[in-house]
Amino acid sequence: MWDPGQYRLLGDERSRPFYELVGRIGATKPTFVADLGCGPGELTAELCRRWPTADVLGVDSSPEMIAAASEVLARLSDAADPVRLRFELSDARDWRPDRPVDVIVSNALLQWIPDHAELMVRWARALASDGWLAVQMPGNHDQATHALLRELAGSARWRPLLGDIGLNRQAAEPAAYLDLLSREGCDVDAWETTYLHVLTGDDPVLSWTQGTALRPVIAMLDPAHRADFLAEYGALLLGAYPRADYGTVFPFRRVFVVARASG
Repeated sequence: MWDPGQYRLLGDERSRPFYELVGRIGATKPTFVADLGCGPGELTAELCRRWPTADVLGVDSSPEMIAAASEVLARLSDAADPVRLRFELSDARDWRPDRPVDVIVSNALLQWIPDHAELMVRWARALASDGWLAVQMPGNHDQATHALLRELAGSARWRPLLGDIGLNRQAAEPAAYLDLLSREGCDVDAWETTYLHVLTGDDPVLSWTQGTALRPVIAMLDPAHRADFLAEYGALLLGAYPRADYGTVFPFRRVFVVARASG
């Protein structure tokens, strides 16, 4: 489903929430850090720079992403300062740590997982004493990108080909996660931010969604149908996100949760 090259487009916009999420983690000298849904690995490597004495593990279910992450690891391994980093091909829902985890980071993964609240609770229970769980996910279910995608996928033309396709589910409200993890005995900081990305190019919002929300559609359709769907969806996006002289404004809401286990 995943194309690391497409995902890396607009990398500055995609990485900004990661840095803002990790910036709220107060761990000083963790020994074991896990990045669940690590993608192509560049941001996981940033965790090594933040905590150079920690063992850092990146987990992703996409072979394409893990292959890209392995290239990142190879480059780091050639550097003068060795890193304690490894990557693992695994579904985050199946991942079980073999020891308590000091920091768990999950950036833009859980919107793909139904009932992810249960998974967050399991991760919180896997933390070491005074461990940290930091999660970020989009909250754009009602925005034009997703509303138009659901409408088009369910239309008379496309429903026979796409059926009940599994599009991403998006985040709940921040207060729901605050309540969920507070009941697990954590101190919780939960908030939301809507970024106003200014994108350039002829079809910048379509390019953005091709890296994420459109992946299930791209995977399911043959090349000819895929091109037709992208053309139809792209035209709808151009109407929903008009281009100004300075670029296309793309509002993007994200939900953040940082929880600290009781020491």
